[in-house]
Amino acid sequence: MNAQKKILVGIDGSENSLRALRWALAEARVRGDAVELVHSWHFPYVADPTGMVPYPGTALEECGEAIVASALQAVAAETEGIAVTTRIEQGAGASPLIEASRGADLVVIGRRGHGGFLTLVMGSVAQQVAAHAHCPVVVVGPD
Repeated sequence: MNAQKKILVGIDGSENSLRALRWALAEARVRGDAVELVHSWHFPYVADPTGMVPYPGTALEECGEAIVASALQAVAAETEGIAVTTRIEQGAGASPLIEASRGADLVVIGRRGHGGFLTLVMGSVAQQVAAHAHCPVVVVGPD
């Protein structure tokens, strides 16, 4: 018996990441795969006037959990019969998603998220994941 394969989806709260999630769920339904949502957050290295770096506590992780919960709520009707898990990782940019791809069979990401300047055709995270993931990558664009 073959083990269930896993589709990893990068979630950042953007419309494109929600499109990627919907694509991944449709693909998982056809293939019989599981889906794991991954959101990463990073500690902003900003010093106050004394040179100290204030620790944000759990606020950033809680914000990430809210982003993932909101995405799941938006696609609730589409998850029936699909094993869906979530992962909140600390780390900046594409690194957490690239590392998580070691245990995945496919990574699905939106073409652009919340990065600045819209990076013309494809966002910097999407570019890095597509170039460095440890499995195939699907980049989902706008309709």
